[in-house]
Amino acid sequence: DNTNVPFGDFNGWLYPTIYDKTDSVPTINPAITDDKKFPLQKSIIFKGKSKIENGYFSFSFMTPKDINYEYGMGKISYYAMEKGRDAKGYDTVLIGGMKDTIIDDNTGPEITLYFNDMEKKFVNGGLTSTTPLLHAKLADESGINTTGTGIGHDILATVDGDMSKSIVLNDFFEYDTNSFVSGSLSYLLSPLAEGAHTLTLRAWDIVNNMNEETINFEVVKDEDLKIKHVLNYPNPFTTSTQFFFEHNRPNTLLRIRVQVFTISGKIVWTHIESQQNSGFRSNPIPWNGLDDYGDKLARGIYIYKLQVMTPDGKSTEKIEKIAIL
Repeated sequence: DNTNVPFGDFNGWLYPTIYDKTDSVPTINPAITDDKKFPLQKSIIFKGKSKIENGYFSFSFMTPKDINYEYGMGKISYYAMEKGRDAKGYDTVLIGGMKDTIIDDNTGPEITLYFNDMEKKFVNGGLTSTTPLLHAKLADESGINTTGTGIGHDILATVDGDMSKSIVLNDFFEYDTNSFVSGSLSYLLSPLAEGAHTLTLRAWDIVNNMNEETINFEVVKDEDLKIKHVLNYPNPFTTSTQFFFEHNRPNTLLRIRVQVFTISGKIVWTHIESQQNSGFRSNPIPWNGLDDYGDKLARGIYIYKLQVMTPDGKSTEKIEKIAIL
């Protein structure tokens, strides 16, 4: 509080951001002929999340090689929150120099990419809208480089290999709670043309080891209902399986019907349910291999039809094979 007495009942989350020293940034107005510059503190060394218990918190991190080695005052910015109240503040901290400790790390960050929903249901080559939401999970034993001061050492996203339109994502990365080795970022991409695309994410750790990962996706428009990657897993199966599919109607209540047929065309099982997903992939639809009367089906090859319907009357379907062992 204002008298420096800790709030013993403050239990929430702290979001610290550590900045390197200020940089001198030039103005970009072409009408100004004089070389105008202003100071800006923009190079982020660490951005994390820490738990606050009874008014106290702690966090740790490793400083990247790409800091400005000149000695000067950096900044630690704090924001804290719990239910019903928040707090803020800052400290200055001396940053500079180089420690001669050798870090035994020769591997770049581990990168996992997916689109649209945080449940990580997206599969490589899946469907997205024209403005997909990219999610990336990054991990490295030394930490992720987000300073932006080393040439080419940014977290960089590139769509369809067009380096001229690469997106720097340093400011969107945040470490996991009480961690300096793993974190994540989310970024909404600009509108993309309908069709197949690729996205490559490149990242560096704090000792400048690089790694990159590529994901494929297909942009579809919302006018027509489309489904893709219709499958059941496991297939073949003995006692149970689950049906999955992708669609282009997130946040829409979809009516789903799955029918299983014999090879001769006789319906043996029908299942109807409704789902509303925040992403583009369905929740699993389970089946225990029994027919509509509760009897176990004989071993062999069957056909199933998955049909999806929207509230506005649009529908589509796909037929696949399934095997019971």
